[in-house]
Amino acid sequence: MRGSKKTSKVVNTWSTSLFSVDFEPDLVAIEDGQTIEALRQKGDRGFAVEVMGRGAGKLVAKLFTQGEIKAVIGMGGGGGTYIALAAMQELPLGFPKLCISTLAAKDVSRQLGMKDIFLIPSVVDVAGLNRISRPIMRNAAAAVSGMAKVQLEEDEKVLGTVAISMFGNTTACVDQCTKLLEAKGYEVLALHANGLGGNAMETLIREGCFDGVLDITTTELADELCGGICSSGSGRLSAAVEMGIPQVEVPGCLDMVNFAHLDTVPGQYKARQLYSWAPDVTLMRTDGQENIELAKMIAIKLNFSVVPVTVLLPLKGLSQIDSEGGIFYQPKINRVLFDSLKQLLNDHVKVVEIDAHINETFFSESAVDSLLENIGKHKSKSVK
Repeated sequence: MRGSKKTSKVVNTWSTSLFSVDFEPDLVAIEDGQTIEALRQKGDRGFAVEVMGRGAGKLVAKLFTQGEIKAVIGMGGGGGTYIALAAMQELPLGFPKLCISTLAAKDVSRQLGMKDIFLIPSVVDVAGLNRISRPIMRNAAAAVSGMAKVQLEEDEKVLGTVAISMFGNTTACVDQCTKLLEAKGYEVLALHANGLGGNAMETLIREGCFDGVLDITTTELADELCGGICSSGSGRLSAAVEMGIPQVEVPGCLDMVNFAHLDTVPGQYKARQLYSWAPDVTLMRTDGQENIELAKMIAIKLNFSVVPVTVLLPLKGLSQIDSEGGIFYQPKINRVLFDSLKQLLNDHVKVVEIDAHINETFFSESAVDSLLENIGKHKSKSVK
């Protein structure tokens, strides 16, 4: 929706004789360096949809920056949904985004990414108006209009916002860190390290939402290495380094790889040490060689940091079940990880061994102190 003090009108990106259009398809194509004539001559629908998606995204981003839009609504089948969702990717979290789609009941997680987009199933095709489509479209229009009019309350004043990663096996540590940081005047956003949570954290870091990162639970790296169900892809640990955000990294839950039901564990891992955390969650204990590889994955990312970064090593265990007497307690394997990290990380990355379990209060206090120290150093350097 395009807004001014007097009127609000819908911004469309297709040509029609049914109502006025602000941006014809040729202007959308030009945003991505193409012409509509060239796309038509090429005759490649997939290529055209991709181009128009990128072009719509760039156009919408400009309108948002200029304060010309208050909300975005889209509608379509496969191609229309792709273009609409691609455009919405360029808008920040909290900005109203809604799409009526024939694909709303299917898995469109790749197109949604980590954005807060409202999807409404069209139920019938969007080829025309009928007694089913009319109320759905009417309700969608009312919903997005209402969202556009909402006056958001200002957030409470805080010293800064911190991202913290968590898992069931590190909840005690995260809870303690959160209380300590909040007592210091910081807002804390916890992200569940289940793959989606890691991706959400990386996305929010790139959107400038955080002043510091307390990455307690890096288990998603183990799933990326071994093909587990909680992988967040190869981009994990990248955003804070690229954006220059002070951080503390902890190898929390790198003692485990996450699989679903026991019968879904890949054949090559059937003889490994497995533990049923829940009927639909099977954990596999990482071995020495995997921990060497995990250390490499961490070092490759953190060595590029140009802002303060600290790696904390909890010597008495990496997770709730990696504690003395616990089913995954194997200090020798953890030592392989620790020694590999110390060997592979560059000198400007501070490595500190903490003689405590990850869920002990002393470790939480050390983690918070390290992060606040790094934030302070970064602020001092920025002022200079």
